Amino acid sequence: MKWTTMNRRFSISNTPLAAALWDLLVVYFAYTLCRSVFLMLNWSLYAGTLTWSHGMGLFGAGLLFDTPAILYTNAVILLMLLLPFHWKERPGYYRVARWIYTIVNSIAVCMNLMDCVYFPFTGKRTTASVFAEFSNEGTGEMLKIFGGQFLSHWYLVLLAVLVTWSFWKLFRPKVDAKSCVSVFSSQSSVVRYYVIQALSLLLAVPLCIGAIRGGFTKATRPITISNANQYVNRPAETGIVLNTPFSILRTMKKTPFVVPDYMSGEEALALYTPLHQPGDSTAFTPRNVVVIILESYSKQHIGFYNRTLRDGTYKGFTPFLDSLITQRAMTYCYSYANGRKSIEGMPSVLSSLPNFVEPLFLTPASLNAMSGLARELGENKGYITAFFHGAQNSSMGFHAFARATGFQRYYGRDEFNADPDFHGDEDFDGTWAIWDEEFFQFYARQMSKMQEPFMTALFSASSHDPFVVPEKYKGRFPQGERPLQQCIAYTDYALKRFFEEASKQPWFNNTLFVITADHVSQQIDPFYCTTLGNYAVPIILYAPGDPSLHGYDEQRVVEQIDIMPTVLAYLHYDRPYIAFGLDMLNGNDDEGFALHWLPESSSYEYVWGDYALQFDGKEVTAAYKFRTDSTFSQNVLGTMPHDTLLRMQRHMESIIQQYMQRMTTDDLTVK
Repeated sequence: MKWTTMNRRFSISNTPLAAALWDLLVVYFAYTLCRSVFLMLNWSLYAGTLTWSHGMGLFGAGLLFDTPAILYTNAVILLMLLLPFHWKERPGYYRVARWIYTIVNSIAVCMNLMDCVYFPFTGKRTTASVFAEFSNEGTGEMLKIFGGQFLSHWYLVLLAVLVTWSFWKLFRPKVDAKSCVSVFSSQSSVVRYYVIQALSLLLAVPLCIGAIRGGFTKATRPITISNANQYVNRPAETGIVLNTPFSILRTMKKTPFVVPDYMSGEEALALYTPLHQPGDSTAFTPRNVVVIILESYSKQHIGFYNRTLRDGTYKGFTPFLDSLITQRAMTYCYSYANGRKSIEGMPSVLSSLPNFVEPLFLTPASLNAMSGLARELGENKGYITAFFHGAQNSSMGFHAFARATGFQRYYGRDEFNADPDFHGDEDFDGTWAIWDEEFFQFYARQMSKMQEPFMTALFSASSHDPFVVPEKYKGRFPQGERPLQQCIAYTDYALKRFFEEASKQPWFNNTLFVITADHVSQQIDPFYCTTLGNYAVPIILYAPGDPSLHGYDEQRVVEQIDIMPTVLAYLHYDRPYIAFGLDMLNGNDDEGFALHWLPESSSYEYVWGDYALQFDGKEVTAAYKFRTDSTFSQNVLGTMPHDTLLRMQRHMESIIQQYMQRMTTDDLTVK
């Protein structure tokens, strides 16, 4: 049926909307063809491990990543087709659209095909970091390097030409100068045409935005390359799931890790090494490990840490945590987070990987092979490992992180809703996740179904914007000065109920509990409003079967990345592993340090001994005596001992250099 036949009725199947859907379908087919070619050319990387069903699952997941790439690169074409403007009588407009469609999608296909050849050398899809890696080569040299490899594989060139020709021939709608007469047989056809065009455009905009983000809810973070880890069994399989245009587009604005040249590799290792070797000959102790990460739980809101805050009248909002710390747990006066976002806290707490410059899971390094408590204990010690978060399973990229670092199971809102012992979405908070009280109970009961030993982690959700508590608890918890604080109190109550349930279970006394926060939020007191105070989170260790693990260390500086090596040392783990933190329970107090990135000034802050240094990557810009100058009122850089300054700066530079080096060379695990 031709668009220009005057005596035929107007049909939706003949509209630009139908043409747009057809054109996108052609591109989806081209991307799937490229994925098939990628798998065939790199089959040696997957032979023996890739089953038919899992392979089909990877291809299906690939469509989720193809969608943002296709919609990004075809945005202009979609706009041209869906504008409420009758352009079919203007063949020049059509020819421009056809050329744009063919050129843009042919470039995307060539990028995918070139990566079929380049992937075996890097082990991951090409990202925007390639422009930094070859920045000294110039555009001409880059084209020679990549184009040369591409051209040497003549069959890929032939395929690219064939696909390009197909884009040109299959583009719809087909219009030429000879057929450009009115498509409308009546006034009603005119009205219907423009109404459909306008409605199609209005509908397409939110649908495209949601598809590009990877979801439509507030809880969904924009899909990025790290999300591919959610669907794979090992890192190499991300090459099947991802496509190259998506990988480049999603990393274009991300600052690549740059390896500084502060010192030789030998000197750096002499000052500091992230390689941990077994420390003693004591037999491994297979205790269960439970890590609880509390949303936005700044130390400011916990009464125990603030006995003297505001003239001793401040009680905080956590009576249960206060009693746990006072009577049964081990904690630290100077404990800090490694980031300010949830996605920055996760790698730090569970994999001992700090956050420098950019969140790890928003960079190309998110495809690196990574370890963590789950992988070390699950793969090497036979633990059951599971991650729990009460939001929808794709929320925040947590599912992808869990898979990437070795968690065998994931329990989210879907699994909670499927449990007949609970009330499903009746316990949904309406915005983010299942209320903490109910999900914590679900957490305790699921662990009771697991075979010991197990390692699990839970991320809470209720102490998050919009800061509400269940209707049945309205008015029960103190309001505080910020809406967040009543949620802090509610989650503390949920923790109390969790431990009441857990204490009845046979696994309880054989478990090490670690309680911390992902990051701080809504600081009030000047003490917590400094650059260092913005990282002050609790780190609490509690082993009900080990009363010796109790106390309040007011000297040692600790941070989230210390959790993994501390847990493994406590269990007498007997294998080498990579972790950027230290064992908090052993060694001298003057070994402890904290190092984090300050995004507001694009600099680092390093805490050791009595001083906190601020370092812009080239030189130290400020120093404060954080133990006595809690509000950072006096910069003592000019008066601090020079040998202390030099020691701190060199140690910090060693850590940064080795972190950047390992990130860029995919060296985060013991080979």
